Amino acid sequence: MSKELKILNLACIVIALAFLVLAVWSALTSGDFFTIDTMFIVVVSLVMALLFAINPLLYLKSQGRLPVPFMKRSIPAPADGNWNAIGSQTPPLLDAKGRAVPPDVRAIVARLGKKEGQPQ
Repeated sequence: MSKELKILNLACIVIALAFLVLAVWSALTSGDFFTIDTMFIVVVSLVMALLFAINPLLYLKSQGRLPVPFMKRSIPAPADGNWNAIGSQTPPLLDAKGRAVPPDVRAIVARLGKKEGQPQ
């Protein structure tokens, strides 16, 4: 990561934390939380915190440093492209919608995929 990108991400994180502190501070110091003014300040502060926090979070996700829960992870492809050398890490057979194919369909596809000269 370049120096400029580090500085920009750090500035965004600091500003987002400052807006979060402002939202908490205004909620705690107001006499009555459910007034229009207090709720407006809290909502605007939270939206601005989200606005400044989204860029560093997306950068971390693109670099693979931010784990995203409930997200499917794909099996990394081998460098030489030979899936047979890996053994148990063969890519799963998926249908058009990306769902796993049942075992009986997998067996049929495996039989159809064999060349005619090979024994079954």
